[in-house]
Amino acid sequence: MKETSPAAARGKHPDFLVRSADPFNGGPPLAALRKSPLTPNDLFFARNHGDVPAVDAAAYRLFVDGLVKKPFRISLDEIRRLPKAALVATLQCAGNRREELIAVAPIPGELPWGAEAISTAEWGGVRLATVLAAAEPEPAARHVAFAGLDETERHGERFCFGGSIPLAKALRSEVLLAYEMNGRPLPLLHGAPLRVVVGGYIGARSVKWLSRLTLQEEPSDNYFQAKAYRLFAPGVRPDTVVWKEGMMLGEANVTSLICEPADGGTVPPGPLAVRGIAYAGERPVTRVDLSTDGGRTWTTADLTVSSGVSGVPGSPWAWRLWESRIELPPGPHEIVCRAWDSAAQTQPDHPAQVWNFKGYMNNAWHRVRVTCA
Repeated sequence: MKETSPAAARGKHPDFLVRSADPFNGGPPLAALRKSPLTPNDLFFARNHGDVPAVDAAAYRLFVDGLVKKPFRISLDEIRRLPKAALVATLQCAGNRREELIAVAPIPGELPWGAEAISTAEWGGVRLATVLAAAEPEPAARHVAFAGLDETERHGERFCFGGSIPLAKALRSEVLLAYEMNGRPLPLLHGAPLRVVVGGYIGARSVKWLSRLTLQEEPSDNYFQAKAYRLFAPGVRPDTVVWKEGMMLGEANVTSLICEPADGGTVPPGPLAVRGIAYAGERPVTRVDLSTDGGRTWTTADLTVSSGVSGVPGSPWAWRLWESRIELPPGPHEIVCRAWDSAAQTQPDHPAQVWNFKGYMNNAWHRVRVTCA
């Protein structure tokens, strides 16, 4: 009997890159990522810290409590009867491209992501603001804490994944309680029956298998908010860390990727099409540059590709797709890209400039090496 691959067992495409089978983590090859403004469900990256829970949709209830005047619980059917909203949004793991940071200095105990932990979908559901309005938040409420149903273990303790976002962010239109993904019911692997989607924030804040919303004065004290997803200075190490001094991650930073040609590939000399994606979280991407001489000179890429795959019009929470044509003579070459956002922020040139012991938020220039022959 033929053994089922870890990707196939989870309903993923045969080309899906599996970084770990248990817990299941992986993402699409970069060339596949660039083929469409929306990532098909079977290629959408998966980030899990524990087991995927089995949830009975009929018995499911979402609890809303904390600093609210009217705490309540609500079924999935009742959520579906609320006004429906749609959101095209990119999600990216804060650890995306960690392997480039590992090449600078070891980062033990963290998943060695390549560049595949990013994807975009059209999410369907109800705005979080709609549900919160029914609960009537108290004036003291400042944050919305999310609790999932997925259990994990850290430092000898078992608990469920969780996190929080500021209430001001939660009330905005780009924050959804999603039960659909790309026009289909939300897959179990991606958080069914209900998950949070927080446009513009790191993927960890889009909690899956949502069980509870709690309004509170302070951010969540869940391990994945209070410790795991924090950014520390380069000199901090696991044995010297003071967790409360780390920057609590929320907004995504500006980044870009070269999806075609593939790193290490061989291409014919002459004109070469270079294609990729760029994303800037809360801000729109305004420009993408390419260089083949280490950043001494740059070519501006086209963000409005005539083929119709130029990003997702009207969605400020989604990546932009870009394309450029360059000329390369015979021999080895390195192509690099950088994106700019609307605040004129761009990317650092090398991962060593953003190294941190957790391996988060690497947005250095993306590099692809090819040989023209």
